[in-house]
Amino acid sequence: MGSIYFKVTAPLPVETVEGVVAMGGELSDSTGAAQEAPSVSGLAEPEASGLQEPPGVAEVAKADAAPAADLAKAEAPAPATAAATAAAEAPEAQSERQPAPMSFWIALASCAVALAIFYAYFSFVRLEIFKMLLGSFFPLALMILAVLGTIVFGLATPTEAAAMGSLGGLLLAAAYRRLNYVVLRESVYLTAKTSAMVCWLFVGSSIFSAAFALLGGQEIINTWVLGMNLTPVQFMILAQVVIFLLGWPLEWTEIIVIFMPIFIPLLPHFGIDPLFFGLLVALNLQTAFLSPPVAMAAFYLKGVSPPHVTLNQIFAGMMPFMGIQVFAIVLLYMFPAIGLWLPEVLYK
Repeated sequence: MGSIYFKVTAPLPVETVEGVVAMGGELSDSTGAAQEAPSVSGLAEPEASGLQEPPGVAEVAKADAAPAADLAKAEAPAPATAAATAAAEAPEAQSERQPAPMSFWIALASCAVALAIFYAYFSFVRLEIFKMLLGSFFPLALMILAVLGTIVFGLATPTEAAAMGSLGGLLLAAAYRRLNYVVLRESVYLTAKTSAMVCWLFVGSSIFSAAFALLGGQEIINTWVLGMNLTPVQFMILAQVVIFLLGWPLEWTEIIVIFMPIFIPLLPHFGIDPLFFGLLVALNLQTAFLSPPVAMAAFYLKGVSPPHVTLNQIFAGMMPFMGIQVFAIVLLYMFPAIGLWLPEVLYK
């Protein structure tokens, strides 16, 4: 709330006047340098022909105009003096903070009331639970938000965010007093093993894609799909069904790097946004990992669950979540702005 207070009470920016400003008979620019007024070409006072002023009148008029001109010069500030005065007054106007709006004080009072209610019902049992969360959940949640938040807000690339995650892991291990040579060696070994597996997967997928395209496989797929005269909706359903079936025996990495290049060249023909298609594929893969008969997520969960929990119980517990995933896919297809609004705001 203190940060919000300094934000809402920040002084207004000082507007600088630029350009040429007329001052008396001269022209002054924004730097204060005086310039002579340009003469109007083509216009001249008509010569008096035949009529002349009586002698002595001109001298009297000049004598009367001289005191008025001197008085005007004394009262009009010089351009440099005016600029200096404005520059001296600008810091004072900048330092004046605005009053906080009423909504800020209402929010502050609401936070105070919520804290009062929380501490009124606070107990030592809740304190112990909070200590457990503070030592287990909160550090991991903070590290996840730091890694993903830097990617979402464009502050770091995925590689740089991964470096931040590894640094956060080292700090957490040091905070838990588990940072030693054995843990560090095992972490480096597992990281190298995973990186090597993914790199070989990319190598194999690149070879497969090149051989598939060289032998005419991509052209056969394109001709087959386009020959069915599918509408964009029918093509989306066909692609999602194929990806759903591939999600049973394969991991998401194999599907993304091997089979996605088969569908991507067909997207411009049906007028489908690649980002929208990728969001549907991501939700579809999550659904496939929860679906029997394979359901890799179920086997992962079985590996860390107690012995008395059976695989059938895990399958039964996954069904509601699978239904939620299918409903989310339908909602995303009917209302694409659910998934496209935030990227358009952040990366427009």
